[in-house]
Amino acid sequence: MAEKKLPFTREQLLDIIKEYPTPFHIYDEAAIRANARKLLEAFSWVPEFKEFFAVKATPNPYILKILQEEGCGADCSSLSELMLAERAGICGGEIMFSSNDTPAIDYVKARELKAIINLDDITHIDYLDQHAGIPELLCFRYNPGPLREGGNAIIGNPEESKYGLTRKQLFDAFKIAQAKGVRRFGLHTMVISNELDPDYFIETANMMFELVVEIYSTLGIKVELVNFGGGIGIPYRPVEEAVDLFNLSKGIKKVYEQKIVANGLHPLKLAMESGRMITGPYGYLVATVLHKKEIYKNYVGLDACMANLMRPGIYGAYHHITVLGKEDWTHGSIYDVTGSLCENNDKFAINRKLPVVEIGDILVIHDTGAHGHAMGFNYNGKLRSAELLLKADGSVELIRRAETIDDYFATLDFSGL
Repeated sequence: MAEKKLPFTREQLLDIIKEYPTPFHIYDEAAIRANARKLLEAFSWVPEFKEFFAVKATPNPYILKILQEEGCGADCSSLSELMLAERAGICGGEIMFSSNDTPAIDYVKARELKAIINLDDITHIDYLDQHAGIPELLCFRYNPGPLREGGNAIIGNPEESKYGLTRKQLFDAFKIAQAKGVRRFGLHTMVISNELDPDYFIETANMMFELVVEIYSTLGIKVELVNFGGGIGIPYRPVEEAVDLFNLSKGIKKVYEQKIVANGLHPLKLAMESGRMITGPYGYLVATVLHKKEIYKNYVGLDACMANLMRPGIYGAYHHITVLGKEDWTHGSIYDVTGSLCENNDKFAINRKLPVVEIGDILVIHDTGAHGHAMGFNYNGKLRSAELLLKADGSVELIRRAETIDDYFATLDFSGL
């Protein structure tokens, strides 16, 4: 069982709150760095391995810079994410641009940065050519459809997913792109999210390696890069275990040798675009209890809401909750932990067993380092919170200030009223 620990003491956090009022997200820099190093070490056997960190998970330039210093690139899916990567000093082949229903301006920026472009549809070849030009290296996203069982609530079954090319389209796309001057090719897939079973990723690697072999045997094209996407989950629940990256790597290495090396296609560059797995366990949403309500159920109301953490509300996702200073108390009370949105799904937890909670208590919601602050919004006029970085020496740096009322009104024009 994985114990849910905090990277700070009660006293440290109370001192932080004195300077930075709740709610806020705080990230553990040392743990993020160590985790990135572990992933790269696990795949050090690969001729060339790159982790393109999924910017969408934690789109903050401080986080991107930390990961760049550890050897990671950036997986971008929009113009804004491309610009974030650029501001963090990431460009060229350190960026993989994977998007869908893509505007022309996004492709233009990706070409400007010399990013690796990963096309989501066969029709995008001509669209890219028309608006931004065809690069020497081009990648295609593969959707295995009914050939691949699985999927989950986040992405869905592959055949029902809007992403990627069918098998026939993929082979046609390679021929079309080659005729347009593409000389280097990559393959990409991502068919699941937040998965803890390592066999799933080994199976996906086997599928992709077999595709590499078939492309070479039928088209004579030697694929130089395979990106397995992201999807590695994290243990949100204390009873869950993290994916063993070294065992996962060992399994992928075995099928690499069986399919790639045995068919004379070594060396092959491999990549991932993990986001959640890199930063997810090392972020925390810190909030203060404002109200308690006792009607048909018992409710704890926080100064944070679904605008600060959407996952429980839209996915029913579990996030562990620590009541600061009461870690050793008996969890004998049952609460719904809620925010203040005018939406009944604005709940961080339902029927959660916790210690007795009082107004003024500090609640720490775990595993918000990915798809937490990033999925924030302004419904009900709610303002997005600050982001803090807990540095290795225990100091804290503000890496995104909290939104203000002036920010909220900045895009509105009242002059004609």
